[in-house]
Amino acid sequence: MTHQREAVTDGEKPDAGPDSGVVQVPLSGSGKARTGAAGFLLGSSVGRNLGLVVALFVLCLVGVATAGQQFASVDNGLTILRLASVIGVVSVGMTFVITGGGIDLSVGAIVALASVWSTTLATQSLARGNHWTLIILVALIVGMGCGLVNGLLIAYGRVVPFIATLAMLAAARGLAEIIAQRRTQIVSVPGFTDFFRHDVLGIPLLVIIFAVVAAIGWLVLNRTTFGRRTFAVGGNPEAARLAGINVQRHTVALYVIVGLCCGIAAVMIVARTTTGSSTHGTLYELDAIAAVVIGGTLLSGGRGTIVGTVLGVLIFTTLSNVFTQNNLSSSAQSVAKGLIIVVAVLLQQRLAARSNNGST
Repeated sequence: MTHQREAVTDGEKPDAGPDSGVVQVPLSGSGKARTGAAGFLLGSSVGRNLGLVVALFVLCLVGVATAGQQFASVDNGLTILRLASVIGVVSVGMTFVITGGGIDLSVGAIVALASVWSTTLATQSLARGNHWTLIILVALIVGMGCGLVNGLLIAYGRVVPFIATLAMLAAARGLAEIIAQRRTQIVSVPGFTDFFRHDVLGIPLLVIIFAVVAAIGWLVLNRTTFGRRTFAVGGNPEAARLAGINVQRHTVALYVIVGLCCGIAAVMIVARTTTGSSTHGTLYELDAIAAVVIGGTLLSGGRGTIVGTVLGVLIFTTLSNVFTQNNLSSSAQSVAKGLIIVVAVLLQQRLAARSNNGST
């Protein structure tokens, strides 16, 4: 039997001729025939990313106009990047899951559990006796373990992703509270804290970690067979199965990836605050999903963009900073975020409808 390789029709795609042996999986919202150059630009990945860049630029102008030099300072810029780095890493993992047709509501609780488990007295004692990187290893293992449980429940237990990850949210947050006894655990391993205090060419290490994770995520999603299979599984799981993809195993891998990103984010937040706490990661799931949707990834799956996710994270973080600089309440920030999410989803639906009409 001849095995055919799958391809996706979103963003940069492999060449596919009539004799190429490529199975084209149609995806909702992917770029096809459009009426007019403006419609094509808005519907393309370049156009969406350009719109996000313009939105970010406008936010920066508003920040400068309302807060002046206090917003435009280098220190404030680095503060925005530091705050964006932790949720940004989680959002990269969320991009994979949503592109693959799933969702994960437990990312914030997994971050909390990984931060607590990696900073217990027992873990820190072992780290002092061996090497401080043990703290990092424990956080990554906990994150990947939680992701593995989610993936197995969803792929093989056939539990709806919303329910499975909601259960993990409650269980992981509760376990974190039990382990920490609702107390904040202070990190006292010198090597760990000293390492993450370093900057590289004036850029905080946390920002560099975020950039590296985003770059690797982009390469995996856009330049590997795993990425093409992720698009195919999210766009049409049955067609992906007929094309020879093990959909169940791939789904498990996607949730392990988001768990790994949660473990990395836990290390970053522990390094930034020098604490492990069951309150870490609160509402990260909502912030990550919002950034992914704003970036242009379809909630229904089949289309995803790491570049858009990074821009979405920067937009929300900059928006929060502008509100903070102007002493506006967190409630107003939440209202603004909610409006942005609704507008983004409505815009996605209109572009998808225009694409479908243009293809008929």
